Amino acid sequence: MDRFTVSSIVKVMNELFPKEASFVISDDKRYIYYQPSKQIDLKIRPGDKIKPESVTYKALTVQRKIAEQKDSRVFGVPYFGISVPILDDGNPKGCVTAILPRKPLLTMPYLTIRVMDRWLPVPFENVIYLEAQNRKTFVKSTYAEGYHKYNLTELEFSLPDDIFVRCHRSYIVNIHHIIEIHPDSHSTFLLVMKDGSRVPVSQTYASHFRKLLCF
Repeated sequence: MDRFTVSSIVKVMNELFPKEASFVISDDKRYIYYQPSKQIDLKIRPGDKIKPESVTYKALTVQRKIAEQKDSRVFGVPYFGISVPILDDGNPKGCVTAILPRKPLLTMPYLTIRVMDRWLPVPFENVIYLEAQNRKTFVKSTYAEGYHKYNLTELEFSLPDDIFVRCHRSYIVNIHHIIEIHPDSHSTFLLVMKDGSRVPVSQTYASHFRKLLCF
């Protein structure tokens, strides 16, 4: 993995993840970059071998995104890790892992949104998409729209990944509400949702999105 690739990933990670997250980049055998946060520091050093019990190791082994809580036996402190492998023709070449003090939890299968002077609980199946707007998360559903108190990244880690997919730095969509996928000149794809909304899929997420939807 060359320096341009690492610096590009670091830039994206800093934009996507909350400040309390540390993150690490590895090749297929060793950690090559580590950025700790004030909230959690696993004391990883570039050049260290990837620990077999870690989330990074598992993501490289199974070649898919892994999100798991780990106890203190791996790095000396408990952590919640989200690892996404970097694949080249089906072969793992590296991995990007976000490290959080704990897993953000939604205790019930719905999002409670603020709508003017009241709150509405919206079941997951009724959510069409979520959009980052001015450090808040706008939620569009089949019968209401409003704002959730968590930011988009926090919600991404909490929402079920068999329903919701990150498709853009500013968007998460409910795949059950997609009716058409179009090529687009400004972003890789443009999604047409059941309510007529149009949501972009950026180049950063295009490959993962295509793999998930098998096209």
